[in-house]
Amino acid sequence: MASAQPDSDDTTGIETPETPFEKRVGHHPGLFALFFAEMWERFSYYGMRALLVFYMTKDFLRYSDNKAYGVYGAYTALVYMTPFLGGLIADRYLGQRAAVVIGGTLMALGHLTMTLRNSTAFFLALALLILGNGFFKPNIGTIVGQLYSAERLKAKRDGAFTIFYMGVNLGAAMAPLLCGYIGETYGWHYGFGLATLGMMIGLAIFVAPTRVTQALVGAGALGSAAALLFAGLRQTRWVLGGNIFVAVALVVAMTFALRALANGGIPGGLGMPPDGQPGVQPGTDGAAPYRPAPKAMMAYPKFKQHLAAVLGGVAVLVPVFAWLVSHRAIAGYVLYTVGAVALGYVIFEAVRVTRRERERLFVILIMAFFSMLFWAFFEQAGSSINNFTDRNVDRVAEARVITEADVGRTLTIPLNQEQLGYPQGGRVFTLDQLDAARAAAQAAHQTEARAAWEITREHVGMGVGGSEVPASVFQATNPIYILLFGLVFTALWGALAKRDREPSTPTKFVMGLVQLGAGFGVLWYGAQHADARGMVGMTWLLLAYLLHTTGELCLSPVGLSMVNKLSPKRMVATMLGAWYLATAFSQFLAGIIAQLTGVHEAPAGAAQTIPAPRETLGVYAEVFGKIAVASLVAAVLLVALTPFLKRWMHQDDHPAHPAG
Repeated sequence: MASAQPDSDDTTGIETPETPFEKRVGHHPGLFALFFAEMWERFSYYGMRALLVFYMTKDFLRYSDNKAYGVYGAYTALVYMTPFLGGLIADRYLGQRAAVVIGGTLMALGHLTMTLRNSTAFFLALALLILGNGFFKPNIGTIVGQLYSAERLKAKRDGAFTIFYMGVNLGAAMAPLLCGYIGETYGWHYGFGLATLGMMIGLAIFVAPTRVTQALVGAGALGSAAALLFAGLRQTRWVLGGNIFVAVALVVAMTFALRALANGGIPGGLGMPPDGQPGVQPGTDGAAPYRPAPKAMMAYPKFKQHLAAVLGGVAVLVPVFAWLVSHRAIAGYVLYTVGAVALGYVIFEAVRVTRRERERLFVILIMAFFSMLFWAFFEQAGSSINNFTDRNVDRVAEARVITEADVGRTLTIPLNQEQLGYPQGGRVFTLDQLDAARAAAQAAHQTEARAAWEITREHVGMGVGGSEVPASVFQATNPIYILLFGLVFTALWGALAKRDREPSTPTKFVMGLVQLGAGFGVLWYGAQHADARGMVGMTWLLLAYLLHTTGELCLSPVGLSMVNKLSPKRMVATMLGAWYLATAFSQFLAGIIAQLTGVHEAPAGAAQTIPAPRETLGVYAEVFGKIAVASLVAAVLLVALTPFLKRWMHQDDHPAHPAG
């Protein structure tokens, strides 16, 4: 096998023979090992994220809204800051394969540490997750690009990243349906423990031989599908339907992956350290790259020294990041510093390359700015929208309602969201009371919280009974929509390309921003049509998530593919890291925006006092309306810049003859 000779638009890779599977499907079989490795990593990340804000506000930490949002914003910002460093280290010292293994190991340790109910362990866990993500995230995406460096596969790369992105979202869909449900129902540490298991499976899939990978893919998929069905049977038919859909998607993906992996997995020569050359196959003429086992990385010049230095640096940085994530303001200064250094580095590199490559780098930087705005608004899903769902979205299909015939009676009823806003015991029943009752029931090993209510005329119309959908479960809505529409968008872009009418990358970004703004407009409109208690119908939330998802499909996989195509080959992981660094600023800004929706304050360790739904509704509506307007303004600005960006992308230039 001869080494691939990728042009300046491509990642470094190796040539592999065309397999029967590739002839039929058009994609490298190794893509599906990466699909499942990333799926499980995202399962662990989103499983933890679905619970994080609730864990901080409802469990032993007892944080106020604003403090929880501050920690959440600092954590997610640092999560997306470290990929720049992880990509740079991989490109220059370790290679992508070793970086992914280090990252997966750190994240597994982080999720495991999260199961401990201790504030020090909590922040150490977040630090391990931050550093692990920094190594994992940019480098597994780079390996996807390396798979498609062969000339026959380059045209399939956009489709490959869309398939890979669907793996991301299959994991993201599973996470709240399993981790979220188990965490809210049985205890937070069980949800975090399940996230740990997911990360370990993903890491094993990445490092194991192909046949073992097949076994892990099959066992993990079938076990998860069974768990989804079990969890769904204990909830509403809507949740059951969502669980069935994800379970079926998981089994279909498993079947496809097993067929693909029968033709081989991830080529061993991908993601190797950059210093020196890999060994050669014994008995060959030395022309073919050896497919080394993981231990073969140790034979590369200076790899051991680099690995020891990196692991030593990680040991030093864990307590540093644990401290930073608990001090949002200082984390912000660190983020600004790293951002300035990264921008300076990219500009420094831009000066050294051809004009064509320089202009392409500038396109990446400009598009990263608009991506930053998109994600700052979009990521309200994990914070303000999550709490809005918990406090102001009607998630119960009640069994019956209180009527005039019940007035004067004392009823023992199961407590749920339907009683919010009604008087009980001399005060309006609010979410903090409901959470306290559920915590007491959970401690007593009871499946539901119940209380005696003296029924008055004020209670006529109050719902009784029925199953409540946990708020965290709604975070599965976005990835489920992506699974439904991801291939539709892929087919749409392909069909438009055949007619030479496919929108440019900047135009797709405009479409994404417009749809994001429309989604927040729907939330604002739904708030204007809330019931007398201040509760909004689930339909408005589901429609908003749909618009956010279609906007995401116009922007996120397109952006990843753009970075891979436009970056100089020696900087792909670094530029992917820079792309995620822009997202770090998004997450930090998202935390600041979310703080505008804070509706209660309480001293550390004190009981929460959350206002009744009718009092919180206007706060959320106002912020969501302003986000809608800001998204549309950003879209208009990008429309004005699109002609310049299209010219600087040099899509019509032959890569062998760069301008400049």
